[in-house]
Amino acid sequence: MARLEARTDAPHIQWHFSWDRLVQWSIVVLTTLLVIFPAWPLFVQAFMDKPLYDATKQLTFNNIARTFTSTELLGVVGTTAIYGVLTTVLAVALGTMLALLITRTDMPGKGLVSSFVLIPFFVSPLVLAYSWDTIFGRQGYLTVVVRSFGLPTWDLLTLGGLIVVTAMFYAPNAYLQCTASLALSDPQLEDAARIAGANPFLALWRVTVPLLRPAITFSALFIFVSSIEMLAIPLVLGSPVNIQILPSYLYKIGAVGSPPDYGQLAVVSILLVIFIAFLVAIQNRLVRQERRFVTIGGKATRPRLLRLGLWRIPAFAIVALYMLIGIIFPLIGLVAKSFVVFLNPFINPLTVFTLEHYDFLLTAQSYSNSIVNSMVISTLGAAIGIIFMAMIAVIVYRSTFPGRQALAYAAMFPRAFPGIIVGIGFLWAFLLIPGIANARNTIWAIMAAFIMRYLPLGFIAISPSIMRVSNELDRAARVAGASWFQMIRSILAPILFPALMSGYVLLFITFLKEYASALFLYAPGSEVIGTSLISLGRNGDSGPMAALATIQTAITFVIILLSRRFLGVKLYE
Repeated sequence: MARLEARTDAPHIQWHFSWDRLVQWSIVVLTTLLVIFPAWPLFVQAFMDKPLYDATKQLTFNNIARTFTSTELLGVVGTTAIYGVLTTVLAVALGTMLALLITRTDMPGKGLVSSFVLIPFFVSPLVLAYSWDTIFGRQGYLTVVVRSFGLPTWDLLTLGGLIVVTAMFYAPNAYLQCTASLALSDPQLEDAARIAGANPFLALWRVTVPLLRPAITFSALFIFVSSIEMLAIPLVLGSPVNIQILPSYLYKIGAVGSPPDYGQLAVVSILLVIFIAFLVAIQNRLVRQERRFVTIGGKATRPRLLRLGLWRIPAFAIVALYMLIGIIFPLIGLVAKSFVVFLNPFINPLTVFTLEHYDFLLTAQSYSNSIVNSMVISTLGAAIGIIFMAMIAVIVYRSTFPGRQALAYAAMFPRAFPGIIVGIGFLWAFLLIPGIANARNTIWAIMAAFIMRYLPLGFIAISPSIMRVSNELDRAARVAGASWFQMIRSILAPILFPALMSGYVLLFITFLKEYASALFLYAPGSEVIGTSLISLGRNGDSGPMAALATIQTAITFVIILLSRRFLGVKLYE
């Protein structure tokens, strides 16, 4: 009897199928595969004497030896370092100055300035490079005007020119970081400094600027990493005069060189990824330490604006000149160029007005395809991407999944991959894995590459909104009998809808601008706007190129205005 009771009371292990775990594991596996997919071929190719798809390839260490003994590469590394450091210094200086003038002074016209200063944030770097070349290039509109008066002119196609244009592109990032930091700083500290006898300028310099140190440091690292990943501006303004930085060098030896040097391409790509990963790790460490500089208290106060006095108008004039010369004038020049046979300051544009450039784009199948493909990738890819990235964030912050911290690191890992390296990795992976080689030149492959590259962007965009929702809602749903996935659909999804829409619009604009990840993946029929811009620029078709750049920019700002008007999405506030 005792034996029967022991057998009856013995615990039984019952396995229950869980949809929650299935969803979580599916997202984890898919994220891991997406991140690893373009990475592993680089390591294999680095040790092969021939392309990965060549059946006669053999193991070699010669690629590494050639890379470390290349004098050309050493020069490119030095140029990249100078380009990255000086771009960072100039962009951070511009962004910080603009943030202080707009948020802490009584400079007039601040509402207008704060909107215009962010325009480069939404414009493709390809468009910005071409627009600057249109106005300030060797045969640019303003260059010709200045030369006609016998005055000395500048040369945009120099390392200094590249640095100025790139700094203009990244200055809004520093501006946004510093503006956010100033909004969270306690203005009572500035008041205390003034009570202690400091004049307004001294209080700003001794109190406010030091409190910006985390924002300045974070934005400096971000801009430095982004600038050494930049391909568009060095490709447009540097390659014609043989100024190379690492991404344009990779493009040269992998796509332009004959034959391509895939071995060195792989080694340099790996070294660049490792270096950027190191910088990103430092950046993440700084984010964790930023709490040491938090000054906001429980009592809400408005900062007293620094009165510029006689300097109000000169300050506005300087900022207005910066926006006019650096942003507005180049973009207007590019748009004007798209509507004339040729742009010249001594010819009435009405006499050379034409719509032929737009007609050419719409009738040439490859260029019309690029517009359609970019819209499909941006519309569908952004929707898939933001849902996928939101699920990653929900698993990391609102689940008990055992590997959620590792998942967070996996989602941030693509930040270390420049776009051109993502494209190279995807191409080689498609060629190596049996059965999928034919998919390498489709818009679906390009869409997957875009999603992989911008996993960190979507993850960071949606995570703060998830963390602001109280965990008590999760517990209440579970007590009521809802599963984890039901809780997401019924509670989190409706609350996060505004954040999801903001993330969707952000990804849409980003995918529309993206080009580097597609350079090694596109083929006839799968072009995107960015690759077509590069193709037109290389062929010297400046009119159609200006027209295509105008179309891309117009789509971007229409989407921003429509999303703000009908969805309440505010990407720049």
